[in-house]
Amino acid sequence: MKFEFTGQLKTLIEKAHSGNSLDVDYIMNHLNIESTLAITRYVDFALSLVENTDGIERIKYYLFNGTLIQRNYASLFLNRLGEWKPVKEAYEKGLIDKIQAYSR
Repeated sequence: MKFEFTGQLKTLIEKAHSGNSLDVDYIMNHLNIESTLAITRYVDFALSLVENTDGIERIKYYLFNGTLIQRNYASLFLNRLGEWKPVKEAYEKGLIDKIQAYSR
């Protein structure tokens, strides 16, 4: 069975599949003070689909330069990839807390 996504989730998924830095910016810009629980779940799912090297590097950028919520989601993404070195560096710089540094 194949699911057909629509609306905002569909757009986020399409951006994630392209996965260039501008697409990652589009996805990450959905993480803000007005984000609903649904949007944060959509963003988390969309980020998990990013495979483009340019996009992955852009997510690393957000780990060090994003808002707190953007840094947290960047940390989750990198932890799931097993990219511990940048997460450890962000933790040591105080950009994410211990719980976030070890979350998957």
